[in-house]
Amino acid sequence: MKRRHLTLLANALVLLLLYGIGGVYFKNFLTLRVFVNLLGDNAFMGIAAIGMTFVIISGGIDLSVASVIAFTSIFIAQTVHDGLHPWWAMAMALCLGWLFGATQGWLISFFELPPFLVTLSGMFFARGMGYIVNDVSLAIKHGVYSQTIRNLAIPLAKNVRLPFTAQCFILFILAGTFLLAFTRFGRYIYAIGSNEASARLMGVPVHRMKILIYALSGFCAAASGCVVTFYMQSGNSSSFVGLEMDAIASAVIGGTLLSGGVGGVPGTFLGAIILGLIQALISFHGNLNNWWAKIFIGILLFLFISIQQLLSRRLRAAR
Repeated sequence: MKRRHLTLLANALVLLLLYGIGGVYFKNFLTLRVFVNLLGDNAFMGIAAIGMTFVIISGGIDLSVASVIAFTSIFIAQTVHDGLHPWWAMAMALCLGWLFGATQGWLISFFELPPFLVTLSGMFFARGMGYIVNDVSLAIKHGVYSQTIRNLAIPLAKNVRLPFTAQCFILFILAGTFLLAFTRFGRYIYAIGSNEASARLMGVPVHRMKILIYALSGFCAAASGCVVTFYMQSGNSSSFVGLEMDAIASAVIGGTLLSGGVGGVPGTFLGAIILGLIQALISFHGNLNNWWAKIFIGILLFLFISIQQLLSRRLRAAR
């Protein structure tokens, strides 16, 4: 618990530092509009990162999330284009995401396969299925997207509205925090990630839990794909290559250990916002290539992993 609080504090300090830099160098950076845009622009990545957090805490990994997002977006775009109502298309996509994740969890658990290899195969499979649905970008033209979603934005101030994408992000943050912190499901995830053998001896249904954990990750990835369609008003089977790395980075920067057993959704939220802030700072600068964001994220990720390892060694020594 102490380590988690220290990590959250470190994240908060980094967040304040980045905001301070932006406020000093760029006019209007500290406005409410910029923060609201930050939430909306990073909602789909943040939702995927929440699902990834559950998987990593359990001691696993899910490399398929970006492909599931792309598949979901083109699946919704294509089915709406063929005449299906968007809400039904989204419901079907969420079910497919849940089933896809559950299948990966079953393969990992039943056959005792490495999560890296199973989800790597799932990454290629989901991406390929997206290309089968449609191999080009497809715009979504429906009243739900052109009117309903926009009307769901919540006014916060003059000319500032909280978009539906940001609302979805906040909902997943609250739901994910509740699941991990206040339910038996969350306690079981921490137990499996800390020591799977001990969890079995304590009566934790490890096989069933792994299926549910990966099903939840698949559901979050599909939900992220739904949010992508709100954000882009289209679907694209070739988009978001590498986004699974951003999701992992958000979780790790937020204090989730890749070895499992430690982490939380609030930290992942801060990690996602930090990544978004780095991108926003580069966009405000205007003269830097977007690839600089990857460089800064890599440096930041290395620093946070080093800090986590240092804290882990000190806590073990204290015991």
